[in-house]
Amino acid sequence: MKFRTLIGAAMLALSTTVLAAAPASPDVQVEHAWIRWLPAKLPAAGYAVIRNVGEGTLRLTGASSPDYGMVMLHHSRLAHGDSTMEMVDHLDIPAHGSVELAPGGYHLMLSQPAHAIKPGDHVKVTFEFADGAQLQTDFSVRPANASGPGD
Repeated sequence: MKFRTLIGAAMLALSTTVLAAAPASPDVQVEHAWIRWLPAKLPAAGYAVIRNVGEGTLRLTGASSPDYGMVMLHHSRLAHGDSTMEMVDHLDIPAHGSVELAPGGYHLMLSQPAHAIKPGDHVKVTFEFADGAQLQTDFSVRPANASGPGD
């Protein structure tokens, strides 16, 4: 009897886990995903175009990666001759629109690499949305002097 109870509890836990990590809507597309690699374990920056082909606004609330201990949404801006960078808690992607994560604007800040990462590598990043959906994307790692995904 204990064995059946244990199996039942395990199946319930597994079904809850599967429901908690809902796949992203087919309305979300990620294009041109790349990471600007920096030497000496300096934080790297992730860039991409996130496209919403759906009817409603999507809210990106975070990201994670098994290759980095910390992934944060950041925004850089130039004001009064000073460049500032701040963490943001979400990014809205309008219906039938897109948001570009690009140098000098919104981007992912990736720090605490789990292993040596170098140009030419590929890193998995999972985007997390307010509705609980997640979308895993493959980012190519480019050298520090790259200006885009194809450099």
